[in-house]
Amino acid sequence: MSLLDVFSAVCLIGGALSCLLGAIGLLSFPDVLARLQAATKPQTLGLILILIGTAVQLDFIYASGLILVGLFQMLTAPVMAQLVGRAAYRADSIRRDTLVVDEMGDRIERERRVR
Repeated sequence: MSLLDVFSAVCLIGGALSCLLGAIGLLSFPDVLARLQAATKPQTLGLILILIGTAVQLDFIYASGLILVGLFQMLTAPVMAQLVGRAAYRADSIRRDTLVVDEMGDRIERERRVR
């Protein structure tokens, strides 16, 4: 077993554990905003680790496709979380008592006063 195989195995196991913890958080966290954190951050990290673990075993021509998948995931997951979080906030589906700072509420209030 080479050092590259060990590195690949560590990345694959770490990525799988990160995805598992994200899934557990997604099922157990109390509100939408906390679940969004569990759905985006550990899942993205887990996917990136799995892609790295797979890419080191492949030729560069095939690994380059995995690099594109990782970049696409890193670009789309935060945007999706932002849009879902805003929609949940406007639909009043979050627990506002858990917010430390409510910048969105201040912004919506200012927009209402201007109209």
